[in-house]
Amino acid sequence: MRRWEIERVTESDVVLAAGHLFDSAPTLAWSQAFLAAPGHHLLMAFEGDRAVGMVTGVEMTMPDKGTEMFLYELAVADDAQGKGIGTALARALADLAIQLGCYDMWVLTDHDNLPALGAYRRSGAATTEPTTLVLWDFGSSQVEDPADEPA
Repeated sequence: MRRWEIERVTESDVVLAAGHLFDSAPTLAWSQAFLAAPGHHLLMAFEGDRAVGMVTGVEMTMPDKGTEMFLYELAVADDAQGKGIGTALARALADLAIQLGCYDMWVLTDHDNLPALGAYRRSGAATTEPTTLVLWDFGSSQVEDPADEPA
């Protein structure tokens, strides 16, 4: 029996309260910017009032291809793993992408991230041939929050 529900998040206070699901603590300014940006989506799984998982997606449109959904990040709380939450979150984002008219959805992950790969496959994704990630590193891994700058 499923004891959790998936909801679309539109309020920054919900994001801030679920900081344990993110790589770093979310900030108010970045949370508000993400939630306000067109084509940015945040879904969370809740057990009662506690967020136990999240997935973010960003719509990307190309002049020659149309719009696709990029699954930016998927996370499930350590004590909530193995319950199908990651799979359900990925599937919910895929369903949203279909509703929005996206022609596909994609994500990059490490080849040895077996929990994520399993969740993606169980939610309907297929892996493709190996690819190469090319990265431009513009400095610190922790960019400063613009709200922290002096006025």
